[in-house]
Amino acid sequence: MARFLERPNRFTAWVEINGNKELCHVKNTGRCKELLMPGANVVLSRALKLATRKTQYDLIAVYKNNLLINIDSQAPNAAVGEWLINGGMGEVSAVRPEFRYGDSRLDFYLERPNGPLLMEVKGVTLEENGQAYFPDAPTERGIKHVQELCQAQHEGYQAYLLFVVQMKGVCCVKPNLRTHPAFAQTLEQARKAGVVLLARDCIVTPDSMTLDAPLPVLLPGDDCRVTRSN
Repeated sequence: MARFLERPNRFTAWVEINGNKELCHVKNTGRCKELLMPGANVVLSRALKLATRKTQYDLIAVYKNNLLINIDSQAPNAAVGEWLINGGMGEVSAVRPEFRYGDSRLDFYLERPNGPLLMEVKGVTLEENGQAYFPDAPTERGIKHVQELCQAQHEGYQAYLLFVVQMKGVCCVKPNLRTHPAFAQTLEQARKAGVVLLARDCIVTPDSMTLDAPLPVLLPGDDCRVTRSN
């Protein structure tokens, strides 16, 4: 356990460990302003291959009050990969990460008995009043990925967008209208095109993150319509 002090840039942060000030690598280039606040308790992991690095630690999670939130941007894909292999999407004969489609690399290609499936994964770390929001900063890349999923759906793939909420304790996932309304509009278009919008929360410990319960994805106009997807 360490205490967050400041973040001089997107890639590094100063933390306090046992009274000593230490520079560490932040495994998330997003803003995370509502999480990385002076005095916040954070979780570090000791880096591998120290001979090739300038920092000894990676900052991977932060406590927001008593809620532990994983902020490692690589953790969602790793957790989803394990979940898929263990039957999270039912029977699959192949799971291929980083699948080239159009001008993008979508996160997963699956072969299932009822046809091929393309899946894009988005990690979610922003929580407000028990609800999760994506994105926490404008993401033209995210819009491009959703548009690629729409095209894939049109071409006969099953297309899925999976939001991985890197915490417990939220009731739903919503697009962040305040930060990027265009992303919300693109999600609306995707759902109309047949793209399946899924979300899962995670069991987070200082040492691990595992996909857990399904959550509803609520778009503008959905009101309180809450339907959980398996």
